[in-house]
Amino acid sequence: MKTGITRRLALLASVLLLAGCGTVTTVLRDDSVALRELRTKKTYCQSVPRVYSGVAYDLCVLHAPRSSAAGLALDGIPWAFIDVPVSAVLDTLALPYTLYRQNADGSLEL
Repeated sequence: MKTGITRRLALLASVLLLAGCGTVTTVLRDDSVALRELRTKKTYCQSVPRVYSGVAYDLCVLHAPRSSAAGLALDGIPWAFIDVPVSAVLDTLALPYTLYRQNADGSLEL
């Protein structure tokens, strides 16, 4: 019985983490969505490269003013800080695609 609950909680945590993941936002969604979210957070970044874009997106969110970067915070730690390692792994898996998109389309310019 406990393993079923543990599995469900792990699945729920994975889904929630991926829903806010920088890689999902920059690679799987339209460019306009990522740009709109970065503008909403009032980040100081001028562009986001497509190669390792999830990590770059998270770092831009962390570089935004404190009130807009906190978003979903766990005991004062911004969600993007927790998402950086997950985005790094997913960005590495998406590297062939993002290398092609970087060469074809260039960086995401704010």
